[in-house]
Amino acid sequence: MARVNYKDLSKTIASLCAGEDDMIALMASVVCELHHSDDRFDWTGFYRVTGPEMLKIGPYQGGHGCLQIPFSRGVCGAAARLRAMQLVPDVEAFEGHIACASSTRSELVVPVFNGAGDVIAVLDIDSNQADAFTCEDAEALAVILASVFST
Repeated sequence: MARVNYKDLSKTIASLCAGEDDMIALMASVVCELHHSDDRFDWTGFYRVTGPEMLKIGPYQGGHGCLQIPFSRGVCGAAARLRAMQLVPDVEAFEGHIACASSTRSELVVPVFNGAGDVIAVLDIDSNQADAFTCEDAEALAVILASVFST
């Protein structure tokens, strides 16, 4: 099973995103590289803040996802509302989990901040494996996201 090499992934994403300032283009590039970097990543995508306390899907890779998620619901909403990473080893045990795909067993959601410190999106990674993600994954992804979106 292929596991992501965050050092190499970080370099690749930095190279792909250098000089780009369009958020959708940046998100699409990041999500594509992430999704194909690790067999644990069954659904990989951004939910963008598009209004007060509202997230909307895209860009993403994988099957369909929920189109809108309010900050008050689900793992993605919690990450945006609390401005904190959500590492969920068993989605069935997360109160208020939104099942966009019945195959999802674990989830990692990392908030995305702009240079002013505002939450502009969350990165959502779902796995069909239970307990698929680690704190190392969350920390490495937070560093990559900060390097792309906080400048």
